[in-house]
Amino acid sequence: MNILRVFSISLLLILLSSVFLAASSSPTEALKPTLQDMIDVMKDPAFAGIEQKDPRRKKIMSIAAKGFDFAEMSRLVLGKTWRKIDQQQRTKFAQLFTKLLENAYIGKLEEYDGQIIEYEDERIKGQKAVVSTVVKNPGVPPLAVKYVMTNVDSAWLVYDINIEGVSLLRNYREQFKSILRKDKFEGLVKMIEEKNKSFEKEDSSSG
Repeated sequence: MNILRVFSISLLLILLSSVFLAASSSPTEALKPTLQDMIDVMKDPAFAGIEQKDPRRKKIMSIAAKGFDFAEMSRLVLGKTWRKIDQQQRTKFAQLFTKLLENAYIGKLEEYDGQIIEYEDERIKGQKAVVSTVVKNPGVPPLAVKYVMTNVDSAWLVYDINIEGVSLLRNYREQFKSILRKDKFEGLVKMIEEKNKSFEKEDSSSG
């Protein structure tokens, strides 16, 4: 067996083992480092305080982007309307909705200083999974958070978050349906823009 053939076989085995390891990684194992890195940023004194909100959120969202499928979340929350809008509108909506999720989800977690995440359960059905966690912090009621995940190219990504029994996607989808019926897509975009601005005002007043 010549050297080139040995090298080719070795390379193939390495590639196959990498694919196998990625595919065999459980949803919990895929989720843990993303959440821990996000929590570490919130614990970091360099990112503490309302004055550090922007750099803190930017850092957290850069981490979240590796484990959360924001494009899929945006598609699912719009339903059939997603198919009716062009790529430019989809991109704009995804950006606005991701910002809304940042304000709602990250903003909620930021209330927990010194968080500890306990992983309670993992349920897998085909290419879908649910990882149940509890966010604990002394003196604050525990927060039950479930991450609904899907397997995309052998990687488990979050596409919905269930906080205290409330699905973010289902909650927003129901709200968006009535707005879409009345004010169409343009009205929904305006509403989300205004909602994000209201979050910014709340943060400014609390600071």
